[in-house]
Amino acid sequence: MRVTEAFRAAFGADPRTVWHAPGRVNLIGEHTDYNDGFVLPFAVPWGVTAAVSPRADGVVRLLSLQAEGGPVTRERLDGTRGWERYAAGVLAILGDRVRGADIAVDGDVPQGAGLSSSAALEVSVGSAVNEVYDLGLTPMEIALIGQKAENDFVGMPCGIMDQAASALSKEGHALFLDCRSLASRNVPLDLAADGLEILIIDTRAHHELADGEYAKRRAECESAARTLGVAALRDVTDLADALGRLSGDERKRTMHVVTENHRVEALIGLLRAGKAAEIGALLNASHLSLRDQFEVTVPELDVAAEAAVRGGARGARMTGGGFGGSVIALTATDRVEAVQRSVTAAYAEKGWREPRYLRATPAQGARKLA
Repeated sequence: MRVTEAFRAAFGADPRTVWHAPGRVNLIGEHTDYNDGFVLPFAVPWGVTAAVSPRADGVVRLLSLQAEGGPVTRERLDGTRGWERYAAGVLAILGDRVRGADIAVDGDVPQGAGLSSSAALEVSVGSAVNEVYDLGLTPMEIALIGQKAENDFVGMPCGIMDQAASALSKEGHALFLDCRSLASRNVPLDLAADGLEILIIDTRAHHELADGEYAKRRAECESAARTLGVAALRDVTDLADALGRLSGDERKRTMHVVTENHRVEALIGLLRAGKAAEIGALLNASHLSLRDQFEVTVPELDVAAEAAVRGGARGARMTGGGFGGSVIALTATDRVEAVQRSVTAAYAEKGWREPRYLRATPAQGARKLA
């Protein structure tokens, strides 16, 4: 493995263990996770591989095959920058249970596509460190450590969805997660049996959630919940009454979260009934809600979703936090090229560069490679 060779060259010995954790795409359930709601992501075939050995001197040495320069040595974890923060944040959360580490990482998650390379990095490092220090952490505990690292160390107020999908997903399945109780179950997602697949359309548009918009949406949801006297918007049971008590952006955010939770449950119902071909309408409705109620789309996302459906996709929606990133399209396998042509033509008409297309199948969550 490339990461093993790089580890050996940088640190002078073989790693004690090597773990891989995938990125994710969210089938449906957007901006519901930090509202204690429901999500339905699945792991993608691309991720981050971490080679790790323990140290006894408290020093952390970090190497990324995607970053310029050689290994970086840190004696204080709060001095890290850039990609290092995600790995160092996991070690910082673990505290005295970890006495230092040599870490090399190699990733192939398409950058900027909104497929959560950060969670893949956190979970791969967390899983490897869990093994080498015999910490006895469960996959969900590793996911929670990754989330806390991103919240407290990186400053990104994300929910638990990305890390849970990376840690817990099962090949050929989507992961249904209740973000309050953390109860989860894997839901079979065999689209190929129905002649379908998920096409990821990487719009190549700006995707940076730490710029304040994500945090602003979360604050608006929390404020709306306080106004309504509930712990989280997941607890709203009378939507009409709630909307009557809210105004402006908080009203719109509540509308999206409550209806999106319903869409997650409805989509699972269709999958369980063997009606995967009918989930497209829910994807379309989710995108419109994210555009009009949650206001996290950008023109590149809207044009891609609309052009995909015009080209023959059964449904399409933005996936991830928004403000750029990717659209997913539910497409008959024999219509994939037509969908791609439609989106490419729409982008050319706008004078935008051609999107990148990725064909995704539900992959395995975090796993030991060596």
